[in-house]
Amino acid sequence: METKKPVHSIRLGKIVASIWAGGGEDAPTRHNVTVARLYKEVKDKHWKRSTSFGRDDLLVVAKVLDLAQTWIFEQSQNASEQEASDE
Repeated sequence: METKKPVHSIRLGKIVASIWAGGGEDAPTRHNVTVARLYKEVKDKHWKRSTSFGRDDLLVVAKVLDLAQTWIFEQSQNASEQEASDE
């Protein structure tokens, strides 16, 4: 079974937004966004993810979401322009 991967990721420090594409073959692409905070536990060498954010993370979360929204908007604009040029 193939693991689905995000179509784009935006990372600022330890905050990462993953952008996922969905939709059917005949439907326009719909994007969803997940946000996580990366961290390592002292005893573990592997990165882990949390969907809980501290006070100092909130402005970075907002910035990452702003960048994700901009990227999604640009993708929809590019798709619209491509459709117009194909006609």
